[in-house]
Amino acid sequence: MAKATPVPGKTLLSPGDHTLILIDHQSQMAFATKSIDPVLLRNNAALVAKSAAGFGVSTILTTVAEKSFSGPIFHEISEAFPGVAAIDRTSMNTWEDTRIAERVNAIGKSRIVLAGLWTSVCIVGPALSALDQGFEVYVIADASGDVSDEAHERAMQRMVQAGARPMTSLQYLLELQRDWARTDTYELTTGIAKVNGGGYGLGVTYAKAMFGAAEGH
Repeated sequence: MAKATPVPGKTLLSPGDHTLILIDHQSQMAFATKSIDPVLLRNNAALVAKSAAGFGVSTILTTVAEKSFSGPIFHEISEAFPGVAAIDRTSMNTWEDTRIAERVNAIGKSRIVLAGLWTSVCIVGPALSALDQGFEVYVIADASGDVSDEAHERAMQRMVQAGARPMTSLQYLLELQRDWARTDTYELTTGIAKVNGGGYGLGVTYAKAMFGAAEGH
């Protein structure tokens, strides 16, 4: 018989148990992205990058043909990781770049969280490759996008069918925090939410301004 205990589920993420790989959040890739508004895409990418940087998540930044075709990584991401150079590739599948594999192995974590452009190519490739090699894979769906709704949705379905776990950008932030009693990261989490958390962030700002309220109190 099952028995409830106050222990988090094993598949929940925590800051120290995974590697985040942000893939090809670049101008040329965004121009053709139609499954998500570019303003929302940039906001969600910023939310994920700020969350990872603030919580000290092991993070790999990578681009494709930055100088010759696709352009620089979103400044929202580079600003979250000042001084961190993105690994520029020629391969559409990030996982096939030896430098990425070496970096993943050096970090040494068996969980991989992915987000990027486009879902059906640059996210499906590493997701299926990592799953084949025994990694657990999570995909942040709303910090990713594709040339059409159909392309994005079929890619998400394909990855989920293979064993990947889908999530959203705000979910990622709140899963890293998970308990408002964790006061060391309370201001970090609510600060990111106020700027990039949409309606939820507005609610946090409103409650604080009008009533002096705070999460967990």
